[in-house]
Amino acid sequence: MEQVTIRIAEQRDVENLKKLMHEYIVNFYQSPVPAAGKLDWLIGTLLKGDRGLQFVAENEGELVGFATLYFTFSTTRVANITVMNDLYVLAEGRGKGIAEQLFQTCLAFTKEQGYASMLWETANDNYRAQRFYEKMGATPGDWISYSL
Repeated sequence: MEQVTIRIAEQRDVENLKKLMHEYIVNFYQSPVPAAGKLDWLIGTLLKGDRGLQFVAENEGELVGFATLYFTFSTTRVANITVMNDLYVLAEGRGKGIAEQLFQTCLAFTKEQGYASMLWETANDNYRAQRFYEKMGATPGDWISYSL
């Protein structure tokens, strides 16, 4: 397992986190380049920590991965929950345990802060991620995800 530092993102991480998120959004998911200022807004919102937060994986001063947790509610559980919206590690860091460290940090935060559960989703064709989540002890849920 690669030894990295997992910590909550800080103001000093903004520029490197923007590069990492751009890689994730545009190159990995092949989504459009975010409009000017959008990543700054999102990162700034998460740095405040009231609607969500980001954990970063740092190796020798470089950010090599991140995970994003959003704070929301579950009506059926009548409780607060977290949604792990992102879990991303640069290609050269994959298979070295970094994703597991980020995942376990998100899960520990969820439990320690008293959230009822942590939910997440992944693309139907992201088999590597699906194997990873199953390795973490997760099972696919009974719900079908839709979007417009």
